[in-house]
Amino acid sequence: MRFIKVAFLLFTTIILAQDNSKYTTYFEKENGNQSADYKEILRYYEQLDLDFESIQVLNMGETDSGERLQVVIFNPEKVFDINYASSEKSILLINNGIHAGEPDGIDATMQLYRDLALGKIKVPKNVIVVAIPVYNIGGCLNRNSTTRVNQDGPEEYGFRGNARNFDLNRDFIKSDTKNMRSFYKIFQEFNPDIFIDNHVSNGADYQYTLTYIMTEPKKLGTVLGDYMKNELTPSIVKDLQQKKIETTPYVNVWHGTPDEGFQQFFESPRYATGYTSLFNTIGFVVETHMLKNYASRVKATYEFMVSTINFADKNYKTIKAKRLENQKQFQPKSDYTIKWEIDTTKITKIPFLGYEGKYKKSDVTSGKRLYYDRKLPFTKDIPFMADYKSVQTVKIPNAYVIPQGFWPIIDRLKENKLEFRRLKSDTIIEVESYRIADYKTAKNTYEGHYPHNSTKIVSSKIKMNFRKGDYLFKTDQMGVKFLVETLEPEAMDSFFNWNFFDTILQQKEGYSDYVFEDLANDYLNKNPELRAKLEQKKLEDKSFAENPEAQLDWVHKNSIYYEKAHLQYPVYRIME
Repeated sequence: MRFIKVAFLLFTTIILAQDNSKYTTYFEKENGNQSADYKEILRYYEQLDLDFESIQVLNMGETDSGERLQVVIFNPEKVFDINYASSEKSILLINNGIHAGEPDGIDATMQLYRDLALGKIKVPKNVIVVAIPVYNIGGCLNRNSTTRVNQDGPEEYGFRGNARNFDLNRDFIKSDTKNMRSFYKIFQEFNPDIFIDNHVSNGADYQYTLTYIMTEPKKLGTVLGDYMKNELTPSIVKDLQQKKIETTPYVNVWHGTPDEGFQQFFESPRYATGYTSLFNTIGFVVETHMLKNYASRVKATYEFMVSTINFADKNYKTIKAKRLENQKQFQPKSDYTIKWEIDTTKITKIPFLGYEGKYKKSDVTSGKRLYYDRKLPFTKDIPFMADYKSVQTVKIPNAYVIPQGFWPIIDRLKENKLEFRRLKSDTIIEVESYRIADYKTAKNTYEGHYPHNSTKIVSSKIKMNFRKGDYLFKTDQMGVKFLVETLEPEAMDSFFNWNFFDTILQQKEGYSDYVFEDLANDYLNKNPELRAKLEQKKLEDKSFAENPEAQLDWVHKNSIYYEKAHLQYPVYRIME
């Protein structure tokens, strides 16, 4: 009888092992230096969806590649009504392959879902895990073995650019790609509490396999930011240490060596976690180190995700409460920072595991080259600047009004689920109006744009007639930070700075000098105070006094004949 029982248990174990073997990932089947291609990634998740009721694969929109963007959901309760689920549980959103040549997260997440489904790791009761298997599908399909010249494996990988050669991790505000429009849908529908974006780093050499970027705490909001900085992140770091994985903030070093110190990377809204922070979502960028072997990088990425899930499972109620509390900081008439800079007066010391950096004569160029001596590892405290300070603020208005003709802006706001109403009739409203006083433009193209910077505005209060159908976006809503960051022209990643309003920078109407001379003289005669200003400017500015064309243009720009649309920013602020 005992023999029969033992035999039955042995037989059952063998059958289970055989059944589970089909869930071995492509990475695990090979030599630890292979990454699954797009076809295999799809096949694998479809198999999990077919075999496990706790996993569901959904198509969520188009991409520039022509392939549909997918998400994979894990919920042990087998409930995929996200409106119900998100009110009861925390949502973790994982993004993989935004740079498809950095596939660590792709292979690690396949293992993660398998292990969750099989119960090989602790199954969370209070967390739903949502993953984008591959965000940059076009880059994933463009496989090669040469473009990541600094990276130790895998043997084949995708490409950084997407199907139209956009860097998708610069597209979160301007949304030039179909990928980004689909990401908006995913993010806004699932409204994640925590977001992880998996990457591989470039830059310096050091002992760590994994580093991380956390959203700048003050930019996220002090309530949620302090919680992330003081409780969540230290807990993840400690948990990784218990797994024998040392980690440190992303080593933001491109010139010199890390032992000289470095500053926290700042992710403006163009980046993934810069965008997600606008909706009170805690964000992490995982950066495994390019010079570590692929198998160890995949493992470290896997463990970071597991540690995050475990923390969220224990603290889901606190996280959700902090998100709601954090939102209260961003109310109409409160100050909002649109420009940050590193506070160089606040330097801390952090322990760092590095290698001695040295210089020797280059065998390629006529100069010297940096190299790291891995035979000389060190552990020492180095300078670290992690605090950013506010250098420019604006008052959050009660609402923004946007004329309906600027539909590219309005469409982007709608895609981010910004609430609005349309004017039911022609209406005169007192608003704060901006004119563009100055700006500089990049000389070289950047992600399909020639972005502006150093933008300056002058403001005035006016009463303006808006048309029936124009859009009013109130700021007492969850997406207030997105509104301010995109609609305030002086903000770093504003729609103005991304060239969406460049038509206002071109003067459409002009004049012939010989015709306007008589009209200008007549206008000055009727407006003697303007003639006095003209004469005063000639006295004060020699170059102006010697330039008749500039003088006539000055009269035109200060007359009723000058077009109102030139340099007039067509988004208006309601302050009362």
